[in-house]
Amino acid sequence: MTLPALDAVTPWPRRARWPGALHRAVAAVRTVLGPDADGGATGGRGSSRARAEEGAQAPRALVALSGGADSLALAVTCAVLTATRAGRPLGPVGAVVVDHGLQDGSAAVAAAAAQVARGLCLDPVTVTPVRVVPAGDGPEAAARTARREALARAAEAASADALALVLTAHTADDQAEQVLLGLARGSGTRSLAGIPTRGTLPGGIPVARPLLGLTRADTEAICRWAGIAWFEDPHNRAPALLRSRIRTRVLPALEDPDAGLGPGVRDALTRTAALAAEDADALDAWAGREFAGLLLGDARAAAGAPDPVAEAGRPVGEAPGVVVALDLDGLAALPPAVRRRVIVRAARRAGAEDLSRERVLAVETLVTGARRGGTSAGPVELAGGVRAVREGPGVTCVAESSGQADGGGPCARLVLIPRRPGC
Repeated sequence: MTLPALDAVTPWPRRARWPGALHRAVAAVRTVLGPDADGGATGGRGSSRARAEEGAQAPRALVALSGGADSLALAVTCAVLTATRAGRPLGPVGAVVVDHGLQDGSAAVAAAAAQVARGLCLDPVTVTPVRVVPAGDGPEAAARTARREALARAAEAASADALALVLTAHTADDQAEQVLLGLARGSGTRSLAGIPTRGTLPGGIPVARPLLGLTRADTEAICRWAGIAWFEDPHNRAPALLRSRIRTRVLPALEDPDAGLGPGVRDALTRTAALAAEDADALDAWAGREFAGLLLGDARAAAGAPDPVAEAGRPVGEAPGVVVALDLDGLAALPPAVRRRVIVRAARRAGAEDLSRERVLAVETLVTGARRGGTSAGPVELAGGVRAVREGPGVTCVAESSGQADGGGPCARLVLIPRRPGC
């Protein structure tokens, strides 16, 4: 199936009364694009030289358009909003269609989706073919990586004085599916928080997801109101893909009134995501404050030996790939949920990658086992070439954040050491 041209379906703009779903979508997008929103921050790349020379105004945002009902509904919402008196000051909105090339006819679908976007008066509208390289995480993850990189490049190319904000059309249905995936994988609070309302793409390009409060039924209602037919991606129903099975089999089974839990499971899962996000944000903020307070100078620097990291012009604890040392007793006194977050933050600062719970717990044992005696002082090896070790008393505890001794005298430390050439 390919999308028909917009003018072949219905005249635009539509003069019919807005459905309730469109009212809610417009309000959500207006909030995202408003003057106080995070997206479109100044200080961008300044890479849209051609558009600036032509006198075209750089877009405030770019819709990630696939041709499905969700992204088309987002495009319609942006078109409706920017045509109103309240929406015109927000600036123009463009669209970028990423052609993954994973099925026959994908180029035709991408071209048709772009034509619909142009009919909606979005500008600029581009089609970006990508090559999806299979990786160990499966085809879905590989396609997502290629898509995110393409969207980031498109936003950078479209920007002038400010970074264009990328808008994606994730819905409450996507959120419910994401929470189920997290539950099935035994994930923590941050994963159960699901899809965040805001984030970043490669290169720091801001991304927002304004339709997380709408359902897939809502987006289809918006498309029907606009008179736009949408493309049904066969991959969305492919049983080989885990998310597709959740969408077409698991969630319907859970909501079955007789054999399942009954209607309302999707709404309950999205509420779970919202609650988990609040808790995860609070715990992350707490861990960030504790990390700053527990951070110590490098053991070699404190002992008077040259520190190769500091000598290289990278202050200890301020960039990935540096030695990170933490006050062991202070770390051990924290609640487990906060302590483990501090360990993860320190390990990533040292350059660790792909931290599994098993490895984090192994590092935690270096901390909590110090008072029991007889436990190993390490090293614990982490992916990315980082080693975690426990060191005994012998240096004065000085927090980097304050530069003042804490009065505790010599203390034990947890030290995370990155890989260095020749080591």
